[in-house]
Amino acid sequence: MNIPASVPERPFRYDYIAVEGLIGAGKTTLCKRLANERGARQVLEEFEENPFLPRFYAEPERYGFSVELSFLAQRYHQLKRITEQDLFVPRTVADYSLGKSLVFASVTLNADEYALFLDLYRIMYADLPRPELIVYLHLPMERVLQRIAQRGRSYESAIQTDYLEQLQERYLDHLQKTSGSRVLVVDIGLHDLLQDKRSYQAILDLIDEPMEPGYRSVVL
Repeated sequence: MNIPASVPERPFRYDYIAVEGLIGAGKTTLCKRLANERGARQVLEEFEENPFLPRFYAEPERYGFSVELSFLAQRYHQLKRITEQDLFVPRTVADYSLGKSLVFASVTLNADEYALFLDLYRIMYADLPRPELIVYLHLPMERVLQRIAQRGRSYESAIQTDYLEQLQERYLDHLQKTSGSRVLVVDIGLHDLLQDKRSYQAILDLIDEPMEPGYRSVVL
């Protein structure tokens, strides 16, 4: 977590923004850049601290419940700490949203495991704040696979394409059913938000636009 030293003249319209997307979509890069430029506190998922993740990619059926429960606990403790932070940095940008746990669990777990997981999720997250705006970075699957290869993480090489396709489908379904938040799905295609200044500015313009709670999908 990073708290900026000063707040710029142009803050975000919303106090709590979550950036979502599949592996390699660029959500963490965008989150860091948004937070640094707009004087917001950044919240980054601590996935490297999950001991079950490499084992899950190698044996998903065996370690599915362990990895999802571990992530659920990590995300809860991290977001709980955020709610207890001081009020001098009221704006927050995170590279995941609360619903991520449900999306992954719905693909990873069997029906009985998911029912138990859902009960735990509802109990743990009942009193945590929800993002005012969720920005989902949508990529074509071939682009997702290319970025995973570019990252060079050995344990990610075992990820199956059909697993990623299921996640993408469940993400979009979940976001369309999300209530109380503003959901902005941005199809970034082949654009590189890190290198392409126009594409990045287009994302900023979309985030700065006033939006009623609900679902909106745009192509960059």
